[in-house]
Amino acid sequence: MKGKTIQVNVSAPTFQLKDIYDRQINLNLYQGRKVFIGFFRHAGCPFCNLRVHALTKRYEELKAKNLDMIFFFESTEKLLLQSIFHKEVSPIPLIADPERVMYTTYGIEQSVLKSTASHLTSFIQTAIKASQVGVPMHLMASGESFSTMPAEFLLDENLIIRKIHYSSSLNDRLSFQHLYDFADGKKE
Repeated sequence: MKGKTIQVNVSAPTFQLKDIYDRQINLNLYQGRKVFIGFFRHAGCPFCNLRVHALTKRYEELKAKNLDMIFFFESTEKLLLQSIFHKEVSPIPLIADPERVMYTTYGIEQSVLKSTASHLTSFIQTAIKASQVGVPMHLMASGESFSTMPAEFLLDENLIIRKIHYSSSLNDRLSFQHLYDFADGKKE
């Protein structure tokens, strides 16, 4: 089940929110730069934390190509701040949205079926990878959802949504080549 339907080639829903580092994040101030917005599950999700780890490693290179990143987690700020891993995501804004306001605004899907299928087919391999690179993996806290599916959005310099990727499984994400091509201005 998805929230509001979001389309490509329209203005991205704007927001002005505080991130977990107590910085005001106003999407309108990103005008003139390209933006990657990632919606992740809970703070202990190995699927999401592996993606955050990989994105964080490429942050400087993508930023130099005019692509900024903003991450959302459905966990509370307190829970995210308890994690050294999540604290070290800075300078990338990491916004806690436990009420899932922006998740609904951006049409983030809830699917027990897709989440369960991902857990049954790839949880063990993902957990091993997470353990090898030292990203957190733990049970969900109260209020976090098993069924949240990740999503990624690419916005151009005018904050127009140019690419939407609603994950079909917990490991399904935009390729890094797609991110580099977008940052470099290559058309699909």
